[in-house]
Amino acid sequence: MYKAIVLAAGKGTRLQTEGISLPKVMREANGKPLLHYVLSNLDFLDPQDIVLVVGYHREDVLKVFGSYPHAVQEPQLGTGHAVAVASPVVGSYDGPILICYGDMPLLRRSTYESLLETHVREGNVCTLLTGTCDWDLPYGRILRDEKGGFQGVVEDRDCTPEQKAIRELNVGVYVFDSKKMFAALGQLKNNNAQKEYYLTDVPAILQREGGRVGACCACSGAELIGVNTVEQLRMVEEELTRQKNA
Repeated sequence: MYKAIVLAAGKGTRLQTEGISLPKVMREANGKPLLHYVLSNLDFLDPQDIVLVVGYHREDVLKVFGSYPHAVQEPQLGTGHAVAVASPVVGSYDGPILICYGDMPLLRRSTYESLLETHVREGNVCTLLTGTCDWDLPYGRILRDEKGGFQGVVEDRDCTPEQKAIRELNVGVYVFDSKKMFAALGQLKNNNAQKEYYLTDVPAILQREGGRVGACCACSGAELIGVNTVEQLRMVEEELTRQKNA
């Protein structure tokens, strides 16, 4: 049995066009909310094992997806904070937990399954989903040692020119051991310009504590697109149409 937390609290400021004030995950691609596609690709899990973290205009999300357990992130203080507010809903569960995003509709079911399988097979406390893409996406680059083992992530803004050329990217989707993850979330600091708590800091905390952190390169191309802009929404619609007609 696995559980998942789907982050769905964001406003999506850059999508607030033409008077549309829906939460980002409720913006539609080809007639269905972005969150619909994410939850469809998680249909190998029991819906009661999927926790939605909602916030901005949460009534719009819950009106459609209210059958799923949910937690409220208010105010919104970063991705680490978003996962932490789900702790009471997750409860005493002690096993692999998938953390993903309600605005990444193109990630496939097989990708999520590969990530979970890799996590269990390798005995990791944390497994990052990574992917390859020829587009210049502002994602962290994956650093590996000479044997191909995971070393760490360097954020896009901190990359050297050599690191910028790395094509393996951190997608921002993870599987953690639930108890260890929530314990590490309690150690997060918000000493950054945004004063937010970042989930991306958790793997390094677990690694410092001696836990095994791994990376699963299981996706590529359009799968990596998160919808933050009208242009990205258009790209997603085109890809969904292409898949439907393939």
